[in-house]
Amino acid sequence: MLTSTDRYLARLIAVPLVATLLLSAMLLLLDKMLRLFDFVVQQGGPVGVVWRMLANTIPEYMSLGIPIGLMLGILLAFRRLALSSELDVLRALGVGYGRMLRVPYLYAIGLALVNLAIVGFVQPYSHYAYEGLRYELRSGALGASIKVGEFTHLGKRETVRIERSRDGGRELNGIFVHAEGQDGKVAAVTASSGAFYATDDPDTIIFRLHDGTLVQNQPGFHTPRVLSFVSHDLPIALPKVDSFRTRGKSERDELTVPELVRMGADKRLDKKERRRNRAEFHFRMVEVAIMFLLPLLAVALAVPPKRSSSALGVFLSIVMIVTYHKVNQYAAAIAALGKVNAAVALWTPFLLFSLLIWWMYRTLAVVPGGQPIGALERAAAKAGAAIRRRFARRARALPA
Repeated sequence: MLTSTDRYLARLIAVPLVATLLLSAMLLLLDKMLRLFDFVVQQGGPVGVVWRMLANTIPEYMSLGIPIGLMLGILLAFRRLALSSELDVLRALGVGYGRMLRVPYLYAIGLALVNLAIVGFVQPYSHYAYEGLRYELRSGALGASIKVGEFTHLGKRETVRIERSRDGGRELNGIFVHAEGQDGKVAAVTASSGAFYATDDPDTIIFRLHDGTLVQNQPGFHTPRVLSFVSHDLPIALPKVDSFRTRGKSERDELTVPELVRMGADKRLDKKERRRNRAEFHFRMVEVAIMFLLPLLAVALAVPPKRSSSALGVFLSIVMIVTYHKVNQYAAAIAALGKVNAAVALWTPFLLFSLLIWWMYRTLAVVPGGQPIGALERAAAKAGAAIRRRFARRARALPA
């Protein structure tokens, strides 16, 4: 049963955890949104597809943001306790670090299960849906818009050029269309305005033109036939689009954890493909497993030396998480090439990182006056003092 101290710790952890998670996700989404807008505009696709693509990137960013949010939530909560001397009071009352870690581990277990669900089941499907949208944009299956001022090919036999576009593409002005028939018929159309309309046939659209001229020519005509019209419907056959590849055919990110296990042991598959599946499986597992060590690391980095308010531990925590993630990516790539066994390549860094975290936590919790990053704190303090003295000398040397 949770005590009042546990509930107090839970509130302290929840605020920075949620804030960090939301902030990191929003920053990553904003950066991705700018690139997606540029990609969609270059492909001439509808702007609305950007939001669908962004929605499919949320699971990936959540899987990265959850460990960082957990780490900073616990670290900032214990740092606040340390700076306000509440941590000393709790220790004096006989509440050890092991007892205080009950609430952080409840957060860690819950978020680890959430992260396992994301990387194991949700992210593969969202990544596949994202790649499917990219494919449809490039192939024109999403109804790519015609770029203003450029000649655009619709299928093999129609070419369109638009001078101006208004009302989000609903009204087009200054239209030129050149169409060729299979029987040698050729038609050139100019119109002052027009718009596209859907039909019951998904492979055909109607280009309704207003106030224009139609020039027709075909074998047997002595001279081309010229017609003026107020309204003319021009059927346009959409190009055939090949279906998108099946999920997981070329990307390991698109396979769920059970599929990775099954395909990693399937003797019918190529040896190289089995290695890649096993490497991806172990990569996801170590990324989830490290979350059970983050409470220990957060507490070890949260408590600064006495009479110090240094935030070096906050900076160092982010560096350690990012470095560990990059080491895992490199180890997974090496294992996929078959140079090292996947289990050895991925779980050896995990074991080493676990030993480092355990040493740091034990130094703080067991060793009297222990400070796991005390040497780094002293070095940072000396470097900061040296920089301040140098700027002070420069300021005194400036003319009044």
